[in-house]
Amino acid sequence: MECKVSWLGSGGMAFSAETGSGHLINMDGAPEAGGRNLAPRPMELLLAGTGGCSAFDVVLILQRARQAISACEVILQAERASDDPKVFTKINLHFQLRGKDLDEAKVNRAVKLSHEKYCSATTMLSKTAELTYSVEVISE
Repeated sequence: MECKVSWLGSGGMAFSAETGSGHLINMDGAPEAGGRNLAPRPMELLLAGTGGCSAFDVVLILQRARQAISACEVILQAERASDDPKVFTKINLHFQLRGKDLDEAKVNRAVKLSHEKYCSATTMLSKTAELTYSVEVISE
């Protein structure tokens, strides 16, 4: 896996990343750090990627379990250290899953498997952060 990150210059703190799969992502800093607030912060993208990584696992596991899942949202709340490096110290992932006749045991198992076995992002972040999760099943 590879990625190229390029500073966009112009005296700001904006960057563009080109992923190994050929996609572009823009990042920017807060105005108080010299940015112009034109794109997400790099740490916001790290948090978003964590939610996406775990959600990917959960949806795939539930589809393979023949669950009629129609929506999956992950709401992440994170705290960071006050001193540099400002690593994540706490992250909660709240899963909201919607579908017809979802088996709550299978949903809980899918989330647990993501966190204990499959999700690379949560595994890495668990080295510095206390990770917790909660699950909400919404029937259609």
